Amino acid sequence: METALPIPSDDARAHSERLAGLIRAEIDTNGGYVSFSRYMELALYAPGLGYYVAGAAKFGGAGDFVTAPGMSRLFGRALAAQIAAILAATTRREIVELGAGNGRLAADLLSALAQRGALPSRYAILEPGAELRERQRATIERHAPEAADRVDWLDALPASIDGAVIGNEVLDALPVHVVARHGGSFHERGVTLAPKARSGGPAFAWGERPADARLAALARARFPESDEYTSELNPAAEALVQSLGTRLEGGALLLIDYGFPAAEYYHPQRSMGTLMCHYRHRSHGDPFAWPGLTDITSHVDFSAIAAAGTRAKLTVAGYTTQAAFLLGCGILDELSAVGAPESISYIKAAAPVQKLLSPAEMGELFKVLALARSANIAWPGFALGERSHTLSSRR
Repeated sequence: METALPIPSDDARAHSERLAGLIRAEIDTNGGYVSFSRYMELALYAPGLGYYVAGAAKFGGAGDFVTAPGMSRLFGRALAAQIAAILAATTRREIVELGAGNGRLAADLLSALAQRGALPSRYAILEPGAELRERQRATIERHAPEAADRVDWLDALPASIDGAVIGNEVLDALPVHVVARHGGSFHERGVTLAPKARSGGPAFAWGERPADARLAALARARFPESDEYTSELNPAAEALVQSLGTRLEGGALLLIDYGFPAAEYYHPQRSMGTLMCHYRHRSHGDPFAWPGLTDITSHVDFSAIAAAGTRAKLTVAGYTTQAAFLLGCGILDELSAVGAPESISYIKAAAPVQKLLSPAEMGELFKVLALARSANIAWPGFALGERSHTLSSRR
């Protein structure tokens, strides 16, 4: 699949080879095999080399993909209606954003909240990459200068949070375990060295080992009855949500990502899992192509994420599609405020909004899940199609 992708520059190829060398060394050290979860962790987050921490452009036209905030500023402006309602139910009025990308969502939210007279006391961004932090800082100072002094950056989760926690396309990028069922046995899929790699090339190959008891138990509980079935499990995402829940004193978590409830995620027809990679605005299925230059993602099992929240004694306040959520938050009103329908500004703004809402684009695949600590929050985002009942439905 690599041959169908654009060829990186010499510098980018050299960077990818440095990361591939690091991964090869770890595979050698571990007897010729590492779990896919470990491979994905290194490919995305290895210090100085991983995809999200190495400094190359990831977001927008010059990167590998465009997220919702990059498509339209109206995404953040609509989201502000829900964030303002969460902040109104808290004392400290804090916002914590997990992985803020290029800072576009933070800037748009802060600008919209300022216009509503609902600025947070603090906007904290959890971001491991120094280069991304600088991009975020520049974006916020350019587009929300009135609130830039309220923003700071975190190296770790705060001990307590009283406000809104935002995770927009974060859970899909956490390392997943890939488990295969063969007959009645469960095997964890991992990464080995292909023959090419042993002679000095960068190639990797899939390998399998018996799954440990924890992964086998999760797969047995979630996979459909099928002799041959492969899918992902993401204990790291579940642990993150549970940890956030224990730190949340008031307010709510708002998680936006692409995925399904368990009954759809582990559907018998989805027998090869949901792994997807992104490179220069091309989607592909080869996680071994250009490590360090390729994003690797997996869809989110929202049933598992909701269960993690309830283990932390949070309440599922709502679950719906991105389209229903944005409509409930007034995105069409925001679009109308851009200008008259026949104006150039309106026409330019309407096209990306259509992508955010269309079932054929992001409107149906992307979901929004709210997990709340406070009971007195208004939820405009779930007024037009609340689906939390699907999170517990069985196959």
